Amino acid sequence: MNDASLNDPYETLEIERSATAEEVRKAYRRLAKKLHPDLNPGNKDAEALFKELSNAYDLLSDAERRRQFDAGEIDAAGAVKSHGKFYKDYAGSAGADGAYENHSAFTDFVGAEDIFAELFRRRPGQSPHVRGQDQTYRLLIEFLEAINGATKRVTLPGGGILDVAIPAGFRAGQILRLRGKGMPSDGEGQPGDALVEVSIKPHPYFVRHGDDILIELPITLAEAVLGARIKAPTPLGVVMLTVPKGSNTGAVLRMKGRGVLKPDGHGDELIKLKVMLPQAPDEALEAFLGAWTPSPDYDPRRDMQ
Repeated sequence: MNDASLNDPYETLEIERSATAEEVRKAYRRLAKKLHPDLNPGNKDAEALFKELSNAYDLLSDAERRRQFDAGEIDAAGAVKSHGKFYKDYAGSAGADGAYENHSAFTDFVGAEDIFAELFRRRPGQSPHVRGQDQTYRLLIEFLEAINGATKRVTLPGGGILDVAIPAGFRAGQILRLRGKGMPSDGEGQPGDALVEVSIKPHPYFVRHGDDILIELPITLAEAVLGARIKAPTPLGVVMLTVPKGSNTGAVLRMKGRGVLKPDGHGDELIKLKVMLPQAPDEALEAFLGAWTPSPDYDPRRDMQ
């Protein structure tokens, strides 16, 4: 197919001009599955349509090139428009390697669990200078490794190893990019990147809320009534905590700077107290409370009457 005959890329992808980037990607993937040359061996028409489809996706998946096309600055092949020349004047300078072709279309599919992922890595007429594919890996880390930072290892399918530095304060849903650690180029281009999708295990008693750490801390009846100095766990280690006299279940104590690392310091740890009675019967406690006469003002269910 001659580049001069390229159709409007929106028409080629069968989408509206207002389509989002995700709609562009989905439209390309849907049509590419029908037209890929490996699925249509010997079908020259399908090959030509696939090339045009790929050119359309290359243009519209690039935000800046899409803006230039919409503004009339470039044509459907990506060539700069000129008032004094037609597109064929520029096409002649493209060279045998297809300078107007962009071969980055398949990076969206690295790691996809379908039969087309491998097909999309073998694009016809690929330039020797195209960078390698990005490769996606998954890594599960401990809660405290995300809070304090850690170095983890990812084993590659071929047996290689990647050391991944988890920065302190890492948030769930973030993806780490390791430059040049992806698939090698099929030609002379740079290797792709490794994209590490990190998941975080829940902790037995710590919960993260923004930059703060929440914890429910059990205390004894005596510690609640009389007050005490007790040990309290934090992500940075155990510290001594002062429990005020008369503390009750639900009271929250704040420990400054014991939370998650942030640009201007650390968040806090919020400790919610929970009074716990002995699990086994305690005769001394029962005898004491049996002889205890509470104040007439003491009624924990007053507000429920």
